[in-house]
Amino acid sequence: MNGRLTGCIKVGTKQTTKMVEQDKATLVYVAQDADSRLASRIVQLCKQHDVKVEFVDTMRSLGKLCGIDVGTATAVVVEE
Repeated sequence: MNGRLTGCIKVGTKQTTKMVEQDKATLVYVAQDADSRLASRIVQLCKQHDVKVEFVDTMRSLGKLCGIDVGTATAVVVEE
């Protein structure tokens, strides 16, 4: 993946969880180096809500894709 994510993006585990639970998520990104318990919870939640999950190599690269200067474990694309 190169560049930046487009569309309405929310960053972070709390925001990701909230958007998936409210059925507003269209796609979730999870960093492969995120805490495994946290990542597996998010992936399981996405399966329950039928939301596609894509994995990104590192939290740092996911943060960069989201346009922030710090890493993030998860990000979510939401309906506008």
